[in-house]
Amino acid sequence: MSFDYKKEYREYYLPGKKPAVVDIPLMNFAVVRGSGDPNEPEGAYQKAIGQLYAVAYTIKMSRKGSYPISGYFDYVVPPLEGFWWQQGDKAMNYADKSGFQWISLIRLPDFVTRQDFDWAVQEAERKKKTDLSAVKFLSLEEGLCVQCLHTGSYDSEPETIRMLDQFALEQGYEPDFSEMRHHHEIYLSDPRRTTPEKLKTVIRHPVRKRER
Repeated sequence: MSFDYKKEYREYYLPGKKPAVVDIPLMNFAVVRGSGDPNEPEGAYQKAIGQLYAVAYTIKMSRKGSYPISGYFDYVVPPLEGFWWQQGDKAMNYADKSGFQWISLIRLPDFVTRQDFDWAVQEAERKKKTDLSAVKFLSLEEGLCVQCLHTGSYDSEPETIRMLDQFALEQGYEPDFSEMRHHHEIYLSDPRRTTPEKLKTVIRHPVRKRER
């Protein structure tokens, strides 16, 4: 049976609807950085998703090719994730998505080295006949966060975010946004196949203990 990160690490990928504190360890990702409205057809965000999956599935299917990856085991490609922010704004302005800054990312299995990743980018470029140089390797320890499951459209997230932030405050935490600590979403549903009111998204915010 394929290793499924969502099931094996439920505390990171399958939280409940009630907020909880979680400490996220070091993980490796394939990432693409960009800006602009994610809903724009053929826009930068849509292209980034295609680029990420091209590399992610090249790694997954490497077992069938001529490039052996040491320590490889069969696995389910982890879900798409995204960091989101807007320049100068602490809160997301969902009414103006043109100003969104984002990092789109997919977790890499621990056995994938930078050398393996570089091979996968080159191999995917060869097969897809397209430039994938925007896809980068990132090691990130997200650290202390609060998170919960949001069910519904992406535009209805503010209500869940308010609940999440209120929980953090009540538990003695405060927001800890920075250059690499942003509003974080993990997409458990495919928006192409799921109605907006049934979309399931993990929402995660970085926090730190509030000084007394």
